[in-house]
Amino acid sequence: MACGLNVFSIITLIVANLSPLAGGAPQVPCYFIFGDSLADDGNNNPLLSLAKVNFPPYGIDFPDGPTGRFTNGRTTVDIIAELLGFTDRILPFVNATGTNILRGVNYASGGGGIRDETGTNVGGRFSMNGQLANHQVTLSRIATLRRSTVDEAKEYVGKCIYSVGIGSNDYINNYLIPQIYPTSTLFTPDQYAAALITQYEQQLRTLYTAGARKVALFDVGPIGCTPAEIATFGTNGSACVDFINAYVTLFNTRLKTLVDQLNCDLTDGKFIYINTTHINSGDPSAAGITILNAPCCSVSATTGLCIPNSIPCTNRSIYAFWDAFHPTEIVSQLVAPRAYSAATPMDTYPIDIRCLAQLQLY
Repeated sequence: MACGLNVFSIITLIVANLSPLAGGAPQVPCYFIFGDSLADDGNNNPLLSLAKVNFPPYGIDFPDGPTGRFTNGRTTVDIIAELLGFTDRILPFVNATGTNILRGVNYASGGGGIRDETGTNVGGRFSMNGQLANHQVTLSRIATLRRSTVDEAKEYVGKCIYSVGIGSNDYINNYLIPQIYPTSTLFTPDQYAAALITQYEQQLRTLYTAGARKVALFDVGPIGCTPAEIATFGTNGSACVDFINAYVTLFNTRLKTLVDQLNCDLTDGKFIYINTTHINSGDPSAAGITILNAPCCSVSATTGLCIPNSIPCTNRSIYAFWDAFHPTEIVSQLVAPRAYSAATPMDTYPIDIRCLAQLQLY
């Protein structure tokens, strides 16, 4: 996707894109990550929670083993960080200390959602509001490290990339469990999507107030295609649980509209939409992924997560799902490069992360 830059900027962009290979500086000073289990890299480990995975076979293909990532290897945000030129992992908030925070922090939390009550059924987790509070702590720490004011710290982070991917749990661990949560009786699917977006908009404006200026928003993927939801609701002959994906579409449509609204209102910032649903809509067999609706590992009937210390499938590159909810690394290897550098105009809107990183907003 072209960035619409002048000749000088294009040359700068080409050089910057070589930096991950040439060992140069990252394309932005730091990368901050908000979200749920698709991006969590260990924030839930110290919590009393069913939503934590710091045990084998998680991390079987990750250099550091089971770190708390909900997959066999790297997550999508891990790979995006690499594409941005970061040679070291972005650390989870619960472990990030010292000068490490100057290159970013990961706040994502398994079970977390836009709504504060989302995920109470799994126990401890950081909601989006909790993650925003943790980011305020980081801003104060950055100001201390740089011997500056918080306002100067905000100017520093304004040059960084932020990614936010949240909302899945507001369905999986809220709206779709009527025996625990009343939301499905209080809201129609359309009303619920609208309520989520209203709250999400407030949270994103809070993030902007905290200094964020380059923000990539990930859609909610087709969660009706997860093995867990298929097992719970059935498909009536379809490949996925169609009504769940229809609920999610209501949310995603509003999210893309919200991107336009935020860009209109907050003119010194840039928000973009990452359409993972479209990225994942192609023929997976072209990438060698042939098993689409079964987990690679043996899963708990209670949590849908891998049974601790169980032996997973050996050919993980042919499985779309690692456990009953989360994709394998091979899926992240397909999604991340197209979020970073769009292969089609449908992948991202209005620009991709690569172009977002190059924007000069100050």
